[in-house]
Amino acid sequence: MARKLFVLNGSNLNMLGLREPELYGTATLEDVRTECGRVAEALGFELFFAQSNAEHEVVEWVHDAFRQNATVVINPAGFSFGSVPLLDALHMLATPVIEVHITNIHARDVLHQQSIISSVARVVIAGAGVFGYELAIRAADRLTAEA
Repeated sequence: MARKLFVLNGSNLNMLGLREPELYGTATLEDVRTECGRVAEALGFELFFAQSNAEHEVVEWVHDAFRQNATVVINPAGFSFGSVPLLDALHMLATPVIEVHITNIHARDVLHQQSIISSVARVVIAGAGVFGYELAIRAADRLTAEA
């Protein structure tokens, strides 16, 4: 039975490749999806990959991950800084949560420096660009192999 991995993306990440390329680079979300699929398959994960600008939809996907005992890699994006419903949903998971940010949020403006989601993450990867997703999936592999 394949291990399940959810890679979830929050608000505005559908605009990757177009939005502020000086911060986020030129890779699109579809590029990220393709690379995540390649890495997940090589490591034996069954991948669910999704993005939404709607907080409630991301929360529902976390509920699905809970029901399926899936590990979660999440780029909460704008939900990082104030989404208590998402934080509460992630608290339910017994599986590892790996938080990923394309930029180094700790080097950004004050509003974007403190992710509340980090309090439930086993691993936080920030500032590696979209390569951070591969690092996060590899961390998920390592953490689930230890379980």
